[in-house]
Amino acid sequence: MDCYSLRSSVSPFFRCWKTRSTATASALELNTETKTMLLRNSAWTWMFLFLVISPAILNPCTSQVDHRWAARKRQMREKVRKMFYHAYDNYLAHAFPHDELKPLTKSFTDSLSELGNLKLEHLPQDYKGSALTLVESLSSLVILGNNTEFERAVLWLSENLTFNVDARINLFECNIRVLGGLVSAHILATDSTNRLVNSSYRNELLFLAEDLGKRFLPAFNTPTGLPYAWINLKYGVMVNETTETSTSGCGSLILEMGALSRLTGDPIYEYAALRSLRKLWSMRSSLNLFGTTLDVATGEWLEHSSGIGAGVDSFYEYLFKAHILFGKEEFWRMFHSAYLAVQKYFRHGPWYHEADMRTGKATYWQLTSLQAFWPGLQVLVGDIAAANSSHREFFHVWERFGVLPERYLLDHQMLHPTEKYYPLRPEFAESTFYLYQATKDSWYLDVGESIVNSLNLHTKVEGGYASVRDVTTMQLEDHQHSFFLAETCKYLYLLFDDSFLVNRNFIFTTEGHPLPVLSDWHERLPETYIPTNWTFAQGEKKARRASAMSLQVCPARALNTWGQGDQQAESACHIPDARIDHRCLTDEECGVDSTTCRRRSCSMAGYCGLWFTSSHPCERK
Repeated sequence: MDCYSLRSSVSPFFRCWKTRSTATASALELNTETKTMLLRNSAWTWMFLFLVISPAILNPCTSQVDHRWAARKRQMREKVRKMFYHAYDNYLAHAFPHDELKPLTKSFTDSLSELGNLKLEHLPQDYKGSALTLVESLSSLVILGNNTEFERAVLWLSENLTFNVDARINLFECNIRVLGGLVSAHILATDSTNRLVNSSYRNELLFLAEDLGKRFLPAFNTPTGLPYAWINLKYGVMVNETTETSTSGCGSLILEMGALSRLTGDPIYEYAALRSLRKLWSMRSSLNLFGTTLDVATGEWLEHSSGIGAGVDSFYEYLFKAHILFGKEEFWRMFHSAYLAVQKYFRHGPWYHEADMRTGKATYWQLTSLQAFWPGLQVLVGDIAAANSSHREFFHVWERFGVLPERYLLDHQMLHPTEKYYPLRPEFAESTFYLYQATKDSWYLDVGESIVNSLNLHTKVEGGYASVRDVTTMQLEDHQHSFFLAETCKYLYLLFDDSFLVNRNFIFTTEGHPLPVLSDWHERLPETYIPTNWTFAQGEKKARRASAMSLQVCPARALNTWGQGDQQAESACHIPDARIDHRCLTDEECGVDSTTCRRRSCSMAGYCGLWFTSSHPCERK
């Protein structure tokens, strides 16, 4: 198996050739000399043809697009484009300027105050919406190449959007959806490649973002610096407001608020988010694990069990993406420690269960749809093998139900009795996009096509795209979430057409809003990195820092392929052995090799190492 095919099964072409050559080998055992000669010649002919054409078909670890897929990718791109506009046009026709579309009844919901509000408490009486879906669609319009509609939307928001409304909103949700959407759109509006046609833009989106950021700040006035989960946009923190929040709620603010500080020159937003993140980090257990919910007044944990899903997911994501965006080595050190702890205490084969932060003992064995973001994050880190393994299992679940259920009980092999829904979530499509970018394996295009077909088959209605209430019956729910346009359609479109990313360097927030990686935003470029994440490719004048991901090479592939000497590209797939002396009793106590990304095993003598001689997928040529 080549790096071309990182999934467990070999490519159809390779299976076909291998079967043919095996049959030929069996025929060679016949005693008829003529038949033997003919078959031998046939076998050599097939071998010659395979060696001649294989570089074009099985070219591993290349960024070249396979021409056989070009027409199909264009076709799928247009399918996704039609999906986006079917959802977008119906929102404009039936819901705008309210927050979200109800596609079954072709009506609307002013849902910004309902996001994260499971009990629907303290709902505003006079709130008329903030055009949430329009804000969320801005960057998607640019990626789809519709600058005209983007400009029209920007001008409307500039003239009509206000946050001086009596509405109690969830800080986390409003940050990632509205603040992130405005900041990203402002950057795109001022980008010379996306310059607005009429050149009438005067930083209005940035002014709106700054106004919203100022309204966030009272939430951080707590004894711990951890922000309240809820704040009224007009009146601030309400009397007797709950002090309970989630790990994601106070640990996933740094990208949007940090970007706002860099754009406005006012450090207060980044300072508030960074102070909260550092306090949260100080609350980790001795195992480097975190809980799910906590009290912002006391700094005490309320729920000690957590995983990589709801309530915690974007916290891990933002540690690493903040390192990329702002160049702070502090973020990398946090992420590296947290990532190793997740791999050690949560991972069970390709799955990730939940565990108690104090003991590391497993608590809940369940798959949640939000966990599907994790393979995409692992791609950014360079842990491709682990990412592929988990992604493949998510795809099996997708194929079984037609979509990805919200919660699946792994220990009972059954759906959660009350969480059978699928609200058009983007995380699985997101990871599919990242894995295709990293491997250029066309199998991920197959996965993307399956996602598109399922969405059109099960969720498309005349008035837009509806959430699935029950994946066993495909009964629909009257709700088209804004993230369907912000993320789901966006990642599917980028899977089949990534021209937006050519010669650009972006990271995507947890809501899919692109932020550029700019050297001006880096207070300093770190001179030292954990060696398991970066390779120093020595040049004539100076060392050039490069990662296995950026070079798109297998972790085990020598860099001389790229004319850079005979050095190995090491990725952050490295997981240390449990003991410093490398002693072990079982394979579970052994980690992953930093250079080859192969799983180490425990020998009969009780030492961890690469004892098996079978080659790693990336080592074959």
